[in-house]
Amino acid sequence: MRGQRTERLIRTAARFLTCPSKQLSLTSLAEDFLVSKTVISDDVAIINEALTREGMGGINVDRGRTGGASFFPRMAPAVRDALLKEIMDILNMEDRFLPGGLVYYSDILFNPHFALRLGYAMASMFSETRPDIIMTSEVKGIPIAIFTAHALGIPLAVCRFRNRASDGSAVGVHYPSTKTGEVKAMYMGTKQLQRGKRVLIVDDFMRGGSTAAGMLLVAKEFGAEVAGIGVFMAASEPEQKAVSSWQALLRLDETENRQPRVSLWEEKTV
Repeated sequence: MRGQRTERLIRTAARFLTCPSKQLSLTSLAEDFLVSKTVISDDVAIINEALTREGMGGINVDRGRTGGASFFPRMAPAVRDALLKEIMDILNMEDRFLPGGLVYYSDILFNPHFALRLGYAMASMFSETRPDIIMTSEVKGIPIAIFTAHALGIPLAVCRFRNRASDGSAVGVHYPSTKTGEVKAMYMGTKQLQRGKRVLIVDDFMRGGSTAAGMLLVAKEFGAEVAGIGVFMAASEPEQKAVSSWQALLRLDETENRQPRVSLWEEKTV
C-alpha cells in the first residue's frame, strides 16, 4: 500500500530491526509499498545512515540479481562502552557482593533491557567469524546467548547438565571442574546440532573455564568447528583457564579487602 514516505521509512526500518542479519528483498518491499525499487533503495540508504549514526550497525545491500538488503548489528565501541559502564555501576554496588568474591548479576541478564543490547555487543565482537549456531549452557547463559543468536540471525543450542526425556536422544560428555576436580556431565540433544556447523560458544561467566571446555568437547563430539568463545564476565583469577582462546565483556577482580570489583575486560589483557 502506498503511503507517506515517513511512514514507509519507519515500517521499512522496523522490518530490518526485527529480522537482523536476514536478507529482505528490495523488490518485495517495493511491491508492498507500491513504489519503485529505486525509491526503496533511497529509503534503505537513509535508514542505513541513521542506524550507523546511532551506533547500532548498518545495512548491506546486495547489488546482484536478488537485490536484497540485510541489517547487520555492529555496536559502535562508544555505545558498547557506555552500556558496559552502566552495568558496571550497578554491579559494583555493595549490596551485590556475594561470598567467594562473586557478584550478583542474574537480574541484569534476565532483563531484556540489558540482555538485548549485551547480545548485540557480543554479536559485534564475533560478527566476522560467521558462525552457523550459538551454543550455551543452562541457565544464566541463555538470555545473552539467545539475543546474540537473534542479532546474528542464527539458532541457539543449549547444553544441559541433566538429560531430559523431552530433549530426545542426546550426546553426553564428561569434563573435570577446574575448581573442585569433580567430573561433571553435559548433554546436547542430537537434533540441536549438526556435523560441520560453525559454533560460537556464549556463556555468562568464566572462572577457570571448565564449563567452556565442556562445551568444546560437545562441539568436538558433533564434529562441529568452534568459531570462538565469548562470555559476559570473566574472573581475572586464575589467569590460566581451561580454554586457550576467548573474549569477555567484563572482568571480575577481587580487591585487597576480598570484595569483588567489576571493570571492562579491555583494561587488562589476557
